[in-house]
Amino acid sequence: MSPTLAFATTPEALAALMGRVAQGERAALRQLYDATSAKLFAVCLRILSDREEAEDVLQEVYVTVWRRADRFDAARASVMTWVSTIARNRAIDRLRARGPMAYADQVEELDIPDGGVSAEGLLVTAGEEGRLHRCLSELDARTETVIRTAFFEGVTYEALARRMETPLGTVKSWVRRGLAKLKGCLSQ
Repeated sequence: MSPTLAFATTPEALAALMGRVAQGERAALRQLYDATSAKLFAVCLRILSDREEAEDVLQEVYVTVWRRADRFDAARASVMTWVSTIARNRAIDRLRARGPMAYADQVEELDIPDGGVSAEGLLVTAGEEGRLHRCLSELDARTETVIRTAFFEGVTYEALARRMETPLGTVKSWVRRGLAKLKGCLSQ
């Protein structure tokens, strides 16, 4: 890993890059892409299980980042969290657009090592992992499992409902209530 890339993966460096992207600096977008694209591609590929579609969605993610960089708020989330959320949402939108084929079983053994710092490593660096895990552990076991599966593994609510043999509306309610509790816990 080059020294520039190593620097660009710290939360502070990513936030600085995002500020430069918001000012329309193309070189900063390129650096942000270099620092984050492997992780975001893995998120997209995990959800879509199709390399070509994941590449298309990844491109859409960076177009969105370019257009909306001025909306990024470092006080609300880290850059990695913000761009990962965009990637996850875009991939799920693409999955839903497939129609009934979107509900095929998810590939569980998909592991794409990229040699970079893991998302969990970034959280450790940011000092947020302990808080997040503490707040997650305060949830009941079912809600914690649903949130971890949906957000850390990128499993859609529909697929999660099928796995748990539970109505989709019920799974969505568990997630909604769990996220509200997490938000309250993390804001303390």
